[in-house]
Amino acid sequence: MAETENTKTRSKEGSIRQRLRDRPRLRPKVYGYLTEEKETLRQGFAALFLSSTGELIAGIVLAGIAGTLDELVGLAVLIPAAIGMRGAIFGAMGSRLSTSIQTGLFELNLRRGVLAENVQAAAVLSLVSGVFLAILARMMCGILGVDTELSVVDYIVISTVGGIIAGVLLLGITVLVARLSVARGWDMDNIAAPMLTAAGDILTLPSLVVATFLIGIPVFSSALGTTLVVAAVATGFVGLRLGADNLKRILAESLPILALTGTVTILVGVALQDREEQFTTLLALSILLPAFLQEGGALGGILSSRLSSKVHLGLIEPRGIPQFAAFRDFTLTYIFAAGVYVFVGAASHFIAVVLFPPGSSPGLLAMTGISALAGLITTTTAVLAAYYGSTVSYRLGLDPDTYGIPIITAAVDLLGFMSLIIALIVFGLAG
Repeated sequence: MAETENTKTRSKEGSIRQRLRDRPRLRPKVYGYLTEEKETLRQGFAALFLSSTGELIAGIVLAGIAGTLDELVGLAVLIPAAIGMRGAIFGAMGSRLSTSIQTGLFELNLRRGVLAENVQAAAVLSLVSGVFLAILARMMCGILGVDTELSVVDYIVISTVGGIIAGVLLLGITVLVARLSVARGWDMDNIAAPMLTAAGDILTLPSLVVATFLIGIPVFSSALGTTLVVAAVATGFVGLRLGADNLKRILAESLPILALTGTVTILVGVALQDREEQFTTLLALSILLPAFLQEGGALGGILSSRLSSKVHLGLIEPRGIPQFAAFRDFTLTYIFAAGVYVFVGAASHFIAVVLFPPGSSPGLLAMTGISALAGLITTTTAVLAAYYGSTVSYRLGLDPDTYGIPIITAAVDLLGFMSLIIALIVFGLAG
């Protein structure tokens, strides 16, 4: 009997020791993705920190045009929408090109094929969205009682001309990124969204400022505004009726979601106009704002592009409850966010201290805390928008590449700005 008990005891101890020996083997299941995705982490962090630096430059520009915002009352309503629209159009284009690269359909041909159709679509969407945002901005100011000194023609000229200038430059950058991705074996899903978002931020604000010099000119401004409206209607009609099948599909799927994105981001602009004095007094917040909003979009864009490619390739299924493979991508997104939001918060403080008068920043800890807290909320929004945007669009037979990033832009811009205000309240800087 005693011998039997001893045997059982030894067997139990041996089983425990075996489990302890086996425990390290379980680690790859929990942490293995960090090793498997080390190239993704390297490319993603490089692209995100590069884009953050670019967006901080855009923030310096925004802080530097505080006087222009005071002179042109109502211009702030247009800024988040104009920036967000560039990211939505060209981020979606980058996502579609990435999928075409991975599926072997991409070729560097600007006359026909996937690249040519995407270039044509981006040109049409830039023109149409510029006019749409202008009319919407002026209407919202009237409906919501927001002060503005700009007429509908002024908005059309600023929004559309600024959008065209930035769009032409972004188009070249997008094609260049696609070409380099093919030539050097980069994963465009990891770099397109942050790089194009940063480029959009840097280019859009100065483009809008340049466009303001074209308003208020008797006869010329009105004629230019009318011409832009006619051109937008004509190119939209031609693209939808006479374009290639894939061009028609891109336009038909993009226009409704971009209209929704534009409406949401105009509301962000209305909120910004309402709190303009706070952002122009604490200029560190103006420096932070473009980087904060667009990094949320970039993080969601990376996730959306990865999920979209995996759905197309059959690596994940578009389920209501995400599979483990999707959760691995979610984790990567939060890892990226942790580094990026601390960086942009701290950098905004130091830039404000160096470039602007004393009192332009509430302090290093406050700026870092505001960015980190609001970033956590925004990243969660981006993750949910990326996954369910891709899943629902695919289930409806739509292209998740076209829908994913615009949905993220709308969700992140609105809820991201709200989370920033919440963080300001938590830190005692807003009421």
